[in-house]
Amino acid sequence: MNFRTLDLNLLRVFDAVMAEGSLTRAATSLAMTQPALSHALKRLHQAVGEELFTRGARGMQPTPHAQALWPQVRAALASLRQALAPEEFDPRSDPVNFRVALADATAALLAPGLVECIEREHALANLRFVPLTTRDPRPLVERAEVDLAIGHFPWVIPALQAQGPEATLRHARLYETDYVCVMRRGHPLAQQPLTLDAFCEAHHLLVSFSGRPHGLVDEALAAQGRQRRIVLTVNQFFTAGLVVTRSDLLTVLPRHFLPATGYQEELAVQPLPLTLASVQVEMLWHVRQDADPAQRWLRQRLLEAVAE
Repeated sequence: MNFRTLDLNLLRVFDAVMAEGSLTRAATSLAMTQPALSHALKRLHQAVGEELFTRGARGMQPTPHAQALWPQVRAALASLRQALAPEEFDPRSDPVNFRVALADATAALLAPGLVECIEREHALANLRFVPLTTRDPRPLVERAEVDLAIGHFPWVIPALQAQGPEATLRHARLYETDYVCVMRRGHPLAQQPLTLDAFCEAHHLLVSFSGRPHGLVDEALAAQGRQRRIVLTVNQFFTAGLVVTRSDLLTVLPRHFLPATGYQEELAVQPLPLTLASVQVEMLWHVRQDADPAQRWLRQRLLEAVAE
């Protein structure tokens, strides 16, 4: 590739297609027609000397080379944007697309307030929530696959704090809550104090984003030489609420997430008979987006959405 003759606008096209995964959505985000974007993508492939995308059942699929290039291209574009227009962002006139990784319950809590902020400000922001499937979202953020990751990251935040100023990721707390034991109303354990013995003897449902067969509760039990039987593992809080209302399974959920199950009125809540650290829900982003005015706008709207 001859970099001297490369049209740098093609890098914006590349970034948009990577972010959107669709020519139609990428064209919309760039205010281009789809034929014009397709032509630009063809020119980019010619300049690079190879195809960067292939068409698949789920849209445009990036090649391994494209995936390796994207974090560097996105970081370079962000640096240029910040250098040339450090404070120029008007949410009413500047279209912007955000990708946020979070769990279903967190999305249910934040989405109404975010949409209200966007419509109240007549902002041209478009949000795309993608599933959070890990307790360690650092690779997602570092590879620029998402702008923000939101969730409870009990191992990640201490690691970032230990790195100090050298850390490439930033974080801020959105809210804090506690874990509770949840069961259907009418469950035999709902009408009496929940003991550790009764808790361990019961059958359980585990919510695990990664699919791991154990969680924080099991680690706390193991420290006391105890264990429980997990009958079902799911990766959604809504599913957990549905199953628990129709069975005698117990589950452990953050208290704030109960409304997001959609079954709060059918659920009984008991204090846990063991000690767990509180749930600290944080938003995580890359340092390259620290000063970006659009990203700062999004983070402030999230803080407002939590406060409402």
